[in-house]
Amino acid sequence: MLSYRHAFHAGNHADVLKHTVLLELLAYLQRKEKPFTYIDTHAGAGLYALDRGYAAQNAEYAGGIGRLWQRDDLPAALDVYRAAVRDCNPGAALLNYPGSPWLAHRQLRPDDRMVLFELHGSDEEILRENFRTAGREVRIAAEDGFAGLKSYLPPPTRRGLVLIDPPYEEKRDYQRVVSLLAGSLKRFATGTYALWYPQLQRAEAQGLPAQLLALNAPAWLHVTLAVQRPAEGGFGMHGSGLFIVNPPYTLPATLQGLLPYLVQHLGVDRGATFTLHHHIP
Repeated sequence: MLSYRHAFHAGNHADVLKHTVLLELLAYLQRKEKPFTYIDTHAGAGLYALDRGYAAQNAEYAGGIGRLWQRDDLPAALDVYRAAVRDCNPGAALLNYPGSPWLAHRQLRPDDRMVLFELHGSDEEILRENFRTAGREVRIAAEDGFAGLKSYLPPPTRRGLVLIDPPYEEKRDYQRVVSLLAGSLKRFATGTYALWYPQLQRAEAQGLPAQLLALNAPAWLHVTLAVQRPAEGGFGMHGSGLFIVNPPYTLPATLQGLLPYLVQHLGVDRGATFTLHHHIP
């Protein structure tokens, strides 16, 4: 199935959490001069217009980045995230939203590298156009990231961050991410992996965290952000989570400082909450 388009959800509450953490991970990797490789298994189009097309239909960004756009009291990590979003908006209005490839490319140094997988034909075309002027630091692969990732691990840089962010259109995607992470750790045990998943009222989504913990990664962090109670009918995403292997030791404190703020300002009802667990020896 290839009906999923991230543009429908660009800038929503899940993107706020995912992309704030992504920028923290990239900044930590940049503390060392040695280059690293960023790999995105499901890259999407890379950049999204919010005032037209898919993103404008449901305007999910209004409940995400839209609620932070004009605030003057953001925690430091959220301020860094908003500054990155402002970089692709030339004026004061919020008209564009950067996907993870755009945010990562913005952070790359001359010797760093990036590999982007995108199988959807239309999004892959847009992704190539958005990176038309990029140089040899960016490689775009028109293939399934589930299948293609192993050929890039370990990366030549021997340092890397892998974002695993599939659409979860198919039930089997939940098992595929577990298998992908397990296999990837065998090939590249020292890499940092950030696996995103939706919080839904379905068994596969609810059972995923336990399966990820069962991998017994030596260092991990699990964070969730719910913005509302699950719908009575069981439909729709009420929150999202990130499971990170080999996270920075600084990340728990950073998240502890911003998650209550996100609950307060992105929360829709009293069901808004967060969880944060980690094991970082």
